[in-house]
Amino acid sequence: MTKIVRRTLADCKITPKQRRDLAKLAAGTDSTIDLSDIPELTEKFWRNAVRNPFYRPLKKQLTLRLDADVIAWLQRQGKGYQTRANALLRAAMLHDADKVS
Repeated sequence: MTKIVRRTLADCKITPKQRRDLAKLAAGTDSTIDLSDIPELTEKFWRNAVRNPFYRPLKKQLTLRLDADVIAWLQRQGKGYQTRANALLRAAMLHDADKVS
């Protein structure tokens, strides 16, 4: 059996040449991008776009102390109270991120 290893961009070392190339790209403007081989995406495309249905964020186990009435409220709604708590926290996180950007 083989071991599955997850790698992220943070794990990759960037060479000085790659760093120079990235700096050159970052300094350019959008008008310098060659779109001859692929059309630019329109607003219509983004209106119909959906989040990747196969995306699953990594979970991290931790201990969290919540007020008893909050836990009771989540549990009254049935099975899956931890998933609901996660969804509520994610919605608050995304709402906050929208305010920042």
